[in-house]
Amino acid sequence: MKEYRFQTRMEVRDYECDIEGIVNNANYLHYTEHTRHRFLRSIGVSFSALHEKGVDAVVARMTLKFKVPLRCDDEMVSCLNLHKEGLRYVFEHDIYRASDMKLSFHADVDLVTLINGKLGVSEDYDKALGFYAK
Repeated sequence: MKEYRFQTRMEVRDYECDIEGIVNNANYLHYTEHTRHRFLRSIGVSFSALHEKGVDAVVARMTLKFKVPLRCDDEMVSCLNLHKEGLRYVFEHDIYRASDMKLSFHADVDLVTLINGKLGVSEDYDKALGFYAK
């Protein structure tokens, strides 16, 4: 496994699986979002406090690659890296099945910031992510 700036473990819950017994594709988006929020908390960023200031980070684009399916009760390791391209923060997500560390899912997620509803540069996010967004 390559190096990541942040990792967290999660477990697949039965209601996240479809009739085929595998995780429904939409749930991987929840996993990546939860990972980003855990990452932000780990570096002291309060998503809700920034929202109260009128600063919102929103998804602008996602590129998804499904590899090996996760199944009910599987544990996963959700990992991310981050860099900045212009106004976009690009989160690179990899989710591994913990039992054998096979890559299950990859996503590139572009976030932009809205300042009081308008696209802009957030000094708060730049400062908080400055070390990470290289």
